Amino acid sequence: MSSLHNVLLLGGSGKIAQLLTPLLLQRSWNVTSIIRDPAQVANLQKLGEGQNGKLNVLVRSLEDVTTDAQAKSLIDEVKADYVVWSAGAGGKGAPERTFKIDRDAANHFIRASVATPSVTKFVMISFAGSRLKKPSWWTEDIWQELLGGIRKSLQKYYEAKVAADEVLYQEAKKRADFAGIGLRPGMLTLEPAGKVTLGKLPSPKGTSSRASVAHVTALLLDAPNVKTSWIDMLDGDDDPEAAVKKCVDEGVDAAEGEPFY
Repeated sequence: MSSLHNVLLLGGSGKIAQLLTPLLLQRSWNVTSIIRDPAQVANLQKLGEGQNGKLNVLVRSLEDVTTDAQAKSLIDEVKADYVVWSAGAGGKGAPERTFKIDRDAANHFIRASVATPSVTKFVMISFAGSRLKKPSWWTEDIWQELLGGIRKSLQKYYEAKVAADEVLYQEAKKRADFAGIGLRPGMLTLEPAGKVTLGKLPSPKGTSSRASVAHVTALLLDAPNVKTSWIDMLDGDDDPEAAVKKCVDEGVDAAEGEPFY
């Protein structure tokens, strides 16, 4: 049985978060799920029924978190030692809302987590195209196609996510006993969990089952030697446990090539 952990799950009503919650509770970990809509509390609480760990659902607006101190207050309140960011504006509302949640609130929780000695892991659910520079293992055609797609439909979301990903990487490096992990899936689907490919992938194009994203997130939190890194993820041919172990053991980091690497 895994040792007890208290996980702060930000964006708890999202599809990935709802798939992740029972996986964490099965490990006898406690989960505090942060959601915005009080109408969703009853449904989310059902995820905790019959589980080994305890689920606590809190209604809070991440949009209202405007300082590191506010974020730290919530971390301290739930006595978190692991934090998962699975929140986001989802492209809804004005671009300012995307920046307020996906960049600003995320950054407040990142800095507050690094400033809290009891917190040792932070997993950020990002996306495979969230980077500033073409990595050496991508072709120029792949990079230009990615940039074109982002400019067409995801520009503000991209700007917010890449900013938060950079802050997590840089802040996490300030503590040797802290792992800031960017898990970076492709196009999300509703397929069941299955095999994956992880690490430095030849292309960001492809699908990622949300259930597999949840599974890999749980495995990364459970990996004792995981270090600060970016891990790209697509559906693939590898067993998730073996793929995570290989990435952790080999110190794979897809942030290589970024200006802050």
